[in-house]
Amino acid sequence: MILLAAQGMPAPRIAEATFTSEDRVRDVIHNFNADGFDALYPRYRGGRPPTFTLAERQQTKKLALSRPQDHGLPFSTWSLSKLADFLVAEGVVEDISHEGLRELLDEAGVSFQRLKPWKQSRDPDDEAKKNRILHLYGLMDGTEDVGDGDGEPEVVICLDEFGPQNLKPHPGRQWTRRGRGGPLPRRRRRATFKRPHGVRHLLAAYDLSRDKLHGHVKARKRRGELLTFLRYVRSLYPPGVRLAIVLGNASAHLSTKRDTPVGAWAAGNNVELASTPTNASYLNRIEGHFAALRYFTLDGTDHASHGEQASMIGRYIAWRNRHAHDQRLREIVNRANVA
Repeated sequence: MILLAAQGMPAPRIAEATFTSEDRVRDVIHNFNADGFDALYPRYRGGRPPTFTLAERQQTKKLALSRPQDHGLPFSTWSLSKLADFLVAEGVVEDISHEGLRELLDEAGVSFQRLKPWKQSRDPDDEAKKNRILHLYGLMDGTEDVGDGDGEPEVVICLDEFGPQNLKPHPGRQWTRRGRGGPLPRRRRRATFKRPHGVRHLLAAYDLSRDKLHGHVKARKRRGELLTFLRYVRSLYPPGVRLAIVLGNASAHLSTKRDTPVGAWAAGNNVELASTPTNASYLNRIEGHFAALRYFTLDGTDHASHGEQASMIGRYIAWRNRHAHDQRLREIVNRANVA
């Protein structure tokens, strides 16, 4: 094709002589003009596209959720081309196409979305706390290497309170007949104006390594109730197993110079307490399980007593631990969890 074109033969005649299409002839000539003799030896790659390991997929997702400026780049957001080039430059993958990267992120539940208003954390130790929590999650996910020094936990637990829980009719959905009226009218949700029965709180802990949820319903969520629940969580593991507990920065969780019971208990029981930064409770992975608890158990209910409601929550936790891989459960948890 190149020799015939050099002799001045037009593309239609070359296509007839070489038994190919005119577009193919023009592509070959254009590539030769752009790349010279290298264009005559194209590096075709056949076969199936490259596959990526779980660690490569998790690291790609982690970088996609980060900001380019955190890595010293002068960009406000990642494009597929910039992210692909950065992944190759950092050695995360050897090569990846833009379409392959898009499919990988889609399978990981990451999409390109419009920015929404956000309440920035004012915690002076925001970055240090966030990085420590993400490191702990990486240890459980297998994306972070265990350091040479001592102190790295073998088990990471997310702990928080769910409540306050009132005795009230919760909004929800139900199966019913189409239309209105009829012999079986749709069940209605009663209105409430007085709630004299007080509230309850669910103290819950989620074990990332075992994928199990534990919880106790309490009337209060003071430091005493928290320590009782922490002792229960600690009793589930041998004393020699070091635990890391990710929890919020509620007053009952904090250990200050004047109030040291929680910190003293952790130091004496081989436990590390990792607090989320202020206004950053989304970093606690137990939040997604609270969303699933509300969806599966509380929506559409109207319990007559706190004992009845607590019994249903307890039975849900037992069901959840037996069906940890339920597809709908994982969808709700993954949608609610940001970290």
